[in-house]
Amino acid sequence: MVSVTQRQRRQRRFWTLIGIISCTFWGISGLCAKGLFNISPKITPMWVSQVRMVTAGIILIIMAALTHKDPLRVWRTKRDAITITAYGVLGLLPVQYCYFRVVQEGNASIATILQFIGPFFIVAYVALFRHQRPRRIEMIAAVVAFAGVFILATHGRFNHLALTPGILFWGLCSAVGVATNTLIPQRMVRGGFSSLIITGWGLLMSGVALLLVHPTQPSLPRNPMIWWLMAAVIVVGTLIPFQLFTNALRYIPPSTAGFLDAFEPLSATIGSVLIFNLHLTGADWLGSVMIIIAVLALSYQPKEKRVSHN
Repeated sequence: MVSVTQRQRRQRRFWTLIGIISCTFWGISGLCAKGLFNISPKITPMWVSQVRMVTAGIILIIMAALTHKDPLRVWRTKRDAITITAYGVLGLLPVQYCYFRVVQEGNASIATILQFIGPFFIVAYVALFRHQRPRRIEMIAAVVAFAGVFILATHGRFNHLALTPGILFWGLCSAVGVATNTLIPQRMVRGGFSSLIITGWGLLMSGVALLLVHPTQPSLPRNPMIWWLMAAVIVVGTLIPFQLFTNALRYIPPSTAGFLDAFEPLSATIGSVLIFNLHLTGADWLGSVMIIIAVLALSYQPKEKRVSHN
């Protein structure tokens, strides 16, 4: 085992901090979206998703072209074209649109926490279709996570549903989207495609799909705050954290990256309490903590498997 130099330690600490900032920015984007929905009922998750995905997708594709990543490469084979389209429609679309539906009907905190259970759908997929038996800790964590969801949904009163069926439905769809968002582009990532290209085209395809389904655009009120918040959703919630976190993954081990993800629901919850006066009961805190701890447990690896990261 090669010892880690002092320079590498400092570098890892720095990029760990960058990863924390990235995940916090993702949580902040949900708060900005909630602010948008509070301005006017004409501002819908459909419109926010369309603008966010099309705009961010175009910007990322341009960035790929400017850095000589050959963004048109994905359209040169039928297989890659189908994969990138599926990634946009079946991966990024539910992650974005369903998430904003929960933000609108509930709040950024519950939206982020419900989306946070997405990794368990990946575990289920791997077990069912790749015949890879889940580790004991994964099975225990799954029980804990879904028990946390149940506590959130009932406020700890098992004869009472605190979350509406719509919030639970869209929240679980968003979590499934996390799984498809991770699994679909794996072949292209291993094939050497730049993350700028994959994410850029995926966002654009999902945005175009929503425009085809719902081409009618709302008549927005004349309020400049709409565009400031929308810019924050695109820049602070998409472009900046995407670039920062992608670069951070080069310097921090995957197990550390998994722990950093917890800062997204944490920042969304704290922001919802401070900005939107969200009241959380003891059961809400318990359910949220159970979900976060359970997902973090998925990042645990035995010591002998972590040596290669040092």
